[in-house]
Amino acid sequence: MQRVAVINIVGLSPSLLGESMPRLTAFAKKQGMQAFPPAFPAVTCTAQSSMLTGKSPREHGIVANGWYDRESAEVRFWKQSNHLVRGEKVWEHLRKKHAGFTCAKLFWWYNMYSSADIAMTPRPLYPADGRKVFDIHTQPMELREKVKADLGPFPFPSFWGPGAGIACSEWIAASAKWTEEREKPTLSLVYLPHLDYGLQKWGPGAPEMTAELEAIDRVAGELIEFLEGRGVKVLVVSEYGISKVTKPVHLNRIFRKKGWIQIKDELGLETLDAGGSKVFAVADHQMAHIYVNDPALLPEVKALLEKTEGVDEVRSAKEMWGGDTGEERAGDLIAISKPDAWFTYYFWEDDAKAPDYARCVDIHRKPGYDPVELFIDPKIAAPKLKIAKFLLKKKLGFRGLLDVIPLDASLVKGSHGRDKVEDGEKPLIIGSPVPVACAEDVFGAIVAAVEG
Repeated sequence: MQRVAVINIVGLSPSLLGESMPRLTAFAKKQGMQAFPPAFPAVTCTAQSSMLTGKSPREHGIVANGWYDRESAEVRFWKQSNHLVRGEKVWEHLRKKHAGFTCAKLFWWYNMYSSADIAMTPRPLYPADGRKVFDIHTQPMELREKVKADLGPFPFPSFWGPGAGIACSEWIAASAKWTEEREKPTLSLVYLPHLDYGLQKWGPGAPEMTAELEAIDRVAGELIEFLEGRGVKVLVVSEYGISKVTKPVHLNRIFRKKGWIQIKDELGLETLDAGGSKVFAVADHQMAHIYVNDPALLPEVKALLEKTEGVDEVRSAKEMWGGDTGEERAGDLIAISKPDAWFTYYFWEDDAKAPDYARCVDIHRKPGYDPVELFIDPKIAAPKLKIAKFLLKKKLGFRGLLDVIPLDASLVKGSHGRDKVEDGEKPLIIGSPVPVACAEDVFGAIVAAVEG
């Protein structure tokens, strides 16, 4: 066996390589690069699951970063159990064939309770008093305190939210080096999320992106140099590229005007009652699952979507993923936005009645993905003072909301999710001589690399 590391640089696409990324550009020229059409939907959980199982969402069942659970009548986003991913994983496949094979899965998603030998993933603690304490989850569990003792606490605010930045990718890269030195795994899967943040905030080509490209090039380049120096073969992959966007589309507000959305008043604020709604959307970047609880409305819903500004295409989950886990979890219809548009989860019509979580970083409670969490509301006169007051109250044991997120979807300048994109915005793989024509083929490329 050849020891292999797969570094997932989120958002990396051919158009980004160049003078701002000298190390990765040189690595691509030396090792060879292939671009391939993204998984559908082109979002983190789906793309990773396709790469690590070699299967499509029809079989592995990860139809987005979250979906509506029809049995519990709840929208569930960013769940972490690996049991949700159906099918044999690449490390299980290789372990059966090769005695002594081991795998370290570092911050790739669905990383709790997997069969990987070593796992690390973000996981806050949620005490009964309502607090959220930043932390990680590891497997074996005893690694959790050891890695934090050596590297310091995981810089959670830099992983997502207005403070998202290079610090978390630096920490993850350090954890990959730490794991390599201690455990020497046969296969290391390393997730570096940094590019995702700036590309969604400012969009590809924005002047602010130069520093972001340089930062991840440094972190990834140093990690590649370290691993190759220890005889580890490195593959670089990405999940998707990011497109410029200018048009947020509020599908749930459109459905509300039709009388299909049920709203619940909670202490004067509005929440979406998914189980009681006739039709609602679970938005995830440039695609949205449309759940039609009243089947008689299906033709009307489809016709409405097809004439909605910003919607490019409407697909049937049954036709795409019928008869398997994909159809079971997906919406009855799937809306795909125009290249310059994206879908919000917003369902309220008056910002004064928006749910309390709307102005917070709250990835599990929101019934859809919210990239506006990357911003601080520009209407707040002194945001640093407000955040400092919240942190002081929290330290003193008081509860409160860190409600600093704006409700202006027009702030978002980059998105992804479409499977039909320009060549420069496709995901890529560097370092594999095996042809890769789709996300599922990454599975075979990893196997071939390990087997030499």
